[in-house]
Amino acid sequence: MNLPNRLTLIRIILVPVFMAFALLPGSNVFRCVACGIFALAAITDFFDGKIARGRNLITNFGKFLDPLADKFMVFGSIICFCASSNYWQDSELLHWGFIISGTIVIFRELAVTSIRLVASGSSEHIVIAASWLGKIKTFSQCIYILIVFLEPVIFSGAVVETHTLTWVAMSVMTIMTVWSGVDYLKTYWSCLNPNE
Repeated sequence: MNLPNRLTLIRIILVPVFMAFALLPGSNVFRCVACGIFALAAITDFFDGKIARGRNLITNFGKFLDPLADKFMVFGSIICFCASSNYWQDSELLHWGFIISGTIVIFRELAVTSIRLVASGSSEHIVIAASWLGKIKTFSQCIYILIVFLEPVIFSGAVVETHTLTWVAMSVMTIMTVWSGVDYLKTYWSCLNPNE
């Protein structure tokens, strides 16, 4: 249980905390607090990897837990965005955008996690670390989540709330999610041997 792994565990612990604030009704203050906690959790993601690589503290436990912590953060945010009308208000189209993009994200993450489990249980005991494409995907998801939290605060009081930044971030995040998922499937398809 080295420092990078402790930071990863802290990130997991922060997930229900930011979700609690994100689901509180009405106030932009709660939204900003949720955003701040999420940003803090995201920063630990940067530092745990940097410390692990810099001090040669990379472990199989860390390779497994780090991407799992990212998934908890993203899944928690998706649940908040879909469940609370604070984020889509009277825009049914935006609500469906959250649902569809969230479903794609969850499907991709579960598929990749399943591949990791199969690979680690194979005779070669392959531990799949996050790829560069996976890291870009995670970054795009974090930016998307921060924008969803903050756009209504920044443009509070606007005559028309178009959610333009949210739509752009959602589109980029969805594309990167699909792209990185397909890349994982292509790279590790050999682990899914139907004859075994």
